[in-house]
Amino acid sequence: MRMGMRYWVMVVAGLVFCCAAGGQEKTTGGASAGLASYDLAREVTLVGTVEAFTASADAPPLGAHVTVRSGNGIVDVHLGDARLLSANHFTLHSGDSVRIVGESVAYGNGTQFVARLVQIGTQVLAVRSVRGLPLFYRAPRQGEQAKSQGGPL
Repeated sequence: MRMGMRYWVMVVAGLVFCCAAGGQEKTTGGASAGLASYDLAREVTLVGTVEAFTASADAPPLGAHVTVRSGNGIVDVHLGDARLLSANHFTLHSGDSVRIVGESVAYGNGTQFVARLVQIGTQVLAVRSVRGLPLFYRAPRQGEQAKSQGGPL
């Protein structure tokens, strides 16, 4: 599958996932329980030290999370699909210095910091598109070589 086609497949899959999840959202007091829209103009860079990494959270938003200690305190960061991290040999360990580009978005009755780019040392991995859609791991088909999906968008 060509790279352009792979991009559109991921975009469509993200839209289907978002729409399916949107139908299951509960609202409390008029506030949506889902993530608000992502806007590149609101992106910030979070620099700090990894406190903990969780490949699969028990509470929404589901997926991988990393807890980062920065100059502004401790921040819980949603990374998305842990299989994408694993497929790109991207590991986060307590004590690692990390740089994350993303933004805080309204989520439920509060906010959630969601990552678009994650960097440890010289390794950078995109976990969301520029529109804020989570990127998902696609397993190689039989006979197909596994290819890295990482790198900034």
